[in-house]
Amino acid sequence: QLQLVESGGGLVQPGGSLRLSCAASGYTLVYFAIGWFRQAPGKEREGVSCISNSGRITYADSAKGRFTISRDNAKATVYLEMNTLQPEDTAIYYCAASRSVQRMCPMDPVDYDFWGQGIQVTVSS
Repeated sequence: QLQLVESGGGLVQPGGSLRLSCAASGYTLVYFAIGWFRQAPGKEREGVSCISNSGRITYADSAKGRFTISRDNAKATVYLEMNTLQPEDTAIYYCAASRSVQRMCPMDPVDYDFWGQGIQVTVSS
């Protein structure tokens, strides 16, 4: 059973940066597409970015130019570097793993099989 644990969240001022990490255990990460999702209070969970098992990357429009996803299979870890953070980025961020073998990783939460517990990111002055 693949287990995922997020870290790196917290409180940051507008314009600041955070790097989230998603550490995997229990199974090799190399076979999975990994996605980052977020859910703000009263809103649906939305895809932020994902990276396929072959390294192909997709970003939501809200993340383009500000966020960078990367994976280190040797360390079984996926990262989300977030820059120029704004209050609207405040949410619980989740990483998730998908068995999808599609060329491009999915951005729909329903396509993901394993989830981390989530971590709070708050952008506020």
